[in-house]
Amino acid sequence: MLFSFLQKKAYSTIYKGAVMKIEIWSDVMCPFCFIGKKHFEQAVEQLPFKNEIQVQWKSFQLDPDLPIEGSPLSTAQYLVNRKGMPKEQVEGMMDQLQHKGAEAGIHFRQDISIPVNTLRAHRLIHFAQQRGKGNEMEEALFEAHFSHGKNVGDIALLTSLAESIGLNKNEVNAFLSTSEQTNEVNRDIQEAAELGISGVPFFVINRKYGVSGAQPVEVFVNALTKAYQESKPKFEMQENSAAESCGPDGCEL
Repeated sequence: MLFSFLQKKAYSTIYKGAVMKIEIWSDVMCPFCFIGKKHFEQAVEQLPFKNEIQVQWKSFQLDPDLPIEGSPLSTAQYLVNRKGMPKEQVEGMMDQLQHKGAEAGIHFRQDISIPVNTLRAHRLIHFAQQRGKGNEMEEALFEAHFSHGKNVGDIALLTSLAESIGLNKNEVNAFLSTSEQTNEVNRDIQEAAELGISGVPFFVINRKYGVSGAQPVEVFVNALTKAYQESKPKFEMQENSAAESCGPDGCEL
């Protein structure tokens, strides 16, 4: 009886409401993660199976050594110091990024963005995700950091952003005053290392395919479609013209 129950359970899982799981490693301070999110979402909207897609946001920190209260340096100067590139080169890259962002519907203002340790922001994403608000929290944090020059390490700001997407202000404030979800953030980062993920954004589809970077919309469409088709059960017809069979019009002998 146990074997029969397991068979029925598997059948139900495969054929009724199967879900494609997409895990996205990202950092709030990563501009291409914001662009990648927009491209991914545009791709999903084109898919006939979009309601079967489940997204899980995973944490990644580009610079865990930044102060939680935010750096006094501008983003340009921070990148000059960190990358060792001339300021003119950094500013040129930021201009190009602004154009790419505009094409995706993002208004990048890196002239006012604040380099900051994103640990608290990642903890809040985990908190929101447990309440079905992961996508909304990710979007609000990207907007605050890149378009409005807000400090996404500040508890008051994080509480306000969480409240704006429908989370309970008091619960969020109490949560941010603890270290809860820190282990989960660190576990995501460790898992990324184990999977060989060294840069973000990184999209893992059904733990079978990986898509690295802010790829064009059509790349996401193709990758998601391929993974979805392969997730469906397949069989190969073996024809035998001599075999008897019955159909709606009767039986053939």
